[in-house]
Amino acid sequence: MGQESSRLDSGEPSPASTAAEAPVPSRFSRFRRRFRLHRRSSDTSPFKNLDAEDFAGIARIVIIGAEMKFQDRWLACLSLGEQTYRTAISDHTEKPVWKSEKKVILERNGPHIARISVFETNKLSRNNLVGYCEIDLLKVLSEDSEDNLEGLSLLDPSSSNTIVGSISISCYVEDPIETEKAFARRVLAVVDYNEDGKLSDSEFTELISAFGNEVAASKKEVLFKQADKNGDGVVDMDELAILLAVQQEEESLISNCPVCGENLGKYDKMNDIIHMTLCFDEGTGNQTMTGGFLTDKQASYGWMFKLSEWAHFSSYGIGLKSGSSASHILVFDRRTKRLVEETIDRKIILSMRAIYQSKVGLTLIDKGTRDLLRSISEKQGTWMNSPESAQDIPKFIKSFEDQVNMDEIKHPIEYFKTFNEFFIRELKPGARPITYMERDDIAICAADSRLMAFASVDDSLRFWIKGRKFSIQGLLGMDTYSNAFDQGCLVIFRLAPQDYHRFHVPVSGTIESLVDIPGCLYTVNPIAVNSKYCNVFTENKRVVSLISTSKFGKVAFVAIGATMVGSITFLKKEGDYVHKGDEFGYFSFGGSTVICVFEKDAIQIDEDLLANSERSLETLVSVGMTLGVSRRKQATEEMPRLEKCTLEA
Repeated sequence: MGQESSRLDSGEPSPASTAAEAPVPSRFSRFRRRFRLHRRSSDTSPFKNLDAEDFAGIARIVIIGAEMKFQDRWLACLSLGEQTYRTAISDHTEKPVWKSEKKVILERNGPHIARISVFETNKLSRNNLVGYCEIDLLKVLSEDSEDNLEGLSLLDPSSSNTIVGSISISCYVEDPIETEKAFARRVLAVVDYNEDGKLSDSEFTELISAFGNEVAASKKEVLFKQADKNGDGVVDMDELAILLAVQQEEESLISNCPVCGENLGKYDKMNDIIHMTLCFDEGTGNQTMTGGFLTDKQASYGWMFKLSEWAHFSSYGIGLKSGSSASHILVFDRRTKRLVEETIDRKIILSMRAIYQSKVGLTLIDKGTRDLLRSISEKQGTWMNSPESAQDIPKFIKSFEDQVNMDEIKHPIEYFKTFNEFFIRELKPGARPITYMERDDIAICAADSRLMAFASVDDSLRFWIKGRKFSIQGLLGMDTYSNAFDQGCLVIFRLAPQDYHRFHVPVSGTIESLVDIPGCLYTVNPIAVNSKYCNVFTENKRVVSLISTSKFGKVAFVAIGATMVGSITFLKKEGDYVHKGDEFGYFSFGGSTVICVFEKDAIQIDEDLLANSERSLETLVSVGMTLGVSRRKQATEEMPRLEKCTLEA
């Protein structure tokens, strides 16, 4: 970005110039060239426009070192929102030292929980996540403290009650005004040739001229005199930094970023300062963490990930960018507001693509794959109900150690006599608190799952469901369907094998009907859902329940079976009155899906869920989180803002 403007004043000779004729570039030009070269080698995210009210400051996080319980080579990853950064790999030790710094923008209504993950790297094929901790950066901001050095406990990924080590972190959030001053001081230091902390008139003139701003050039003498209080011809750098910061806020003196050459003024002055501050630190190499990663797992592989991307062995992307062929599904964690990764075995991915995303696969489906999938699921279900299957429980937990929280499970591992007993495990009371339990006009999430929500069926077909014949009538069946559902909201809860597999009631009301609809057992993986050759939701085995409510009208609740799911069990019956959050039923082994269909104009889905879904990005949610508010009747109380709600893990 800004390549043309950067090149013009870089001080580089033209191709026609000879070495003898080439002018010696100024010190400032050499700095700029080095900045740009370093910046090109770093993966950085685009800057975005921020509202002044939402900008909380720039957080400076330094990962200093850790104390682990065994020796190995270690690396740490810092994740915030949709960006992840990693340190270098330490020596073989139990006390790794990194001293790696990263500055990130902190938004009041944006991601503010920074997660730091520590990996052991002794294996070439896989780096193992050993421990993690989380820092609420807004809390750090509210404490209004100086640079603070913290020793935080590293928690076991599968048990937040188990400590596996400790990590030393320095965390500080700069005040926005201090950000402006600090940037000005850093830029001015570039032309402080004798490094005495003061600028002469000539040094200041070179700096202003390099920015290429005619307004600045015309005012440089006036500005210099304003700062030169005693008239001795030199200016204290801190005084001049304050002057420039104030002047930049009133009238822009810098037309191009002195690091990357990007044209400024596209947004407001505050965003220009943020841009230059982060750009300067990236360009000078002051920030020693490597960026450009989406998740901590991705970052832990480092050069191996870069090589595989270059060779097209795998595909990473966010939402629409990743399409339906990605072998690593990225989802947005609603609680922490960061991206997390759902990895699927490559052999399974290849088989899914072959079956669900080709005309050849379609032929196989039509000529016997349905029966094959049903047979496989039945055999797998028989095995999972056998006593011998209990030996698979520890291996399963290890495979999903950062996604199965053992502290939440109601019974110890020894309690489960078969794998299926563990799979349909119950959670401890209070593990899934129900948001606004007393308000029937607020619907909640029905399952621990990856959620897609759409204001209309048309939106779902545009962003997610690509089947040729999908319709609400086909989904619900003739016994449950009514015209009122045609343009209603559609919410899809996709459960992965590692999830808690009991589903709950999203709204309070009376169960009018429970209808079994026989069908196939296709996978509910996005690769199949996004296929134009089959219709997973309308062809799979499912049970459709109709709930009559006072706040949302009729709500259709569809429990859909999938590959390896032998049964769907409901714990409520027709005629029962249910409260939102009540346990409704469970799926046996495998992945599975719940779909809720609301009548037209019955619910206003939470904005963050709709926004992610429009990007084809699933949102990781838990039972009890808010889903939306009734539109049928204006609530007497103001609808609570999502950012003020407590979202439990």
